[in-house]
Amino acid sequence: MDNDYDDIPGTYIFDTKRCKEGFHLNRFCKSLDNADNREQFRANPTAYLNQYPMSPEQRQLVEERDWLGMLQVGGNIYYTFKLAVFDGLTMQHVGGLMSDMSVDDFRAMMLDGGRKLEGNQSKKQNQTGR
Repeated sequence: MDNDYDDIPGTYIFDTKRCKEGFHLNRFCKSLDNADNREQFRANPTAYLNQYPMSPEQRQLVEERDWLGMLQVGGNIYYTFKLAVFDGLTMQHVGGLMSDMSVDDFRAMMLDGGRKLEGNQSKKQNQTGR
C-alpha cells in the first residue's frame, strides 16, 4: 500500500495517481454537461467514445456502466455521476449499484446511519482477523 488510506476497504481517494489515470474518462463524463454532446453520445455512443483515448478497461466500464469500477480506474464520482444522470439515475441508484443493494435497501441503510464499521476499517485487520 502506498498511502495510509489505501488500507480502508472500499475507499478510492481521488489523488494525483487516480487523477492522472482517469483523465480521459473524466473528460468524457464532464463533456456530458453540454446538451449537444449528450445528443451526439445518445445518437452514436461508439463514435462519441472514440474521441476520448481511455484505456480499454475504462471504456468497457463506461459501456457496462460499472460505477464502482470507474472509480477504481481513476473516475471521479462528481464526473462519473454526470453519466449516471445522463442515464436517468439518482445518486441513491448509483450508491445501491455500487453496494450490491436495491435502491430501497441503500436508502434505508443511509437513513439508519450508513454502513456499519465492523469489517470496514482496515484491509490489514480483515486479513489477520484483528
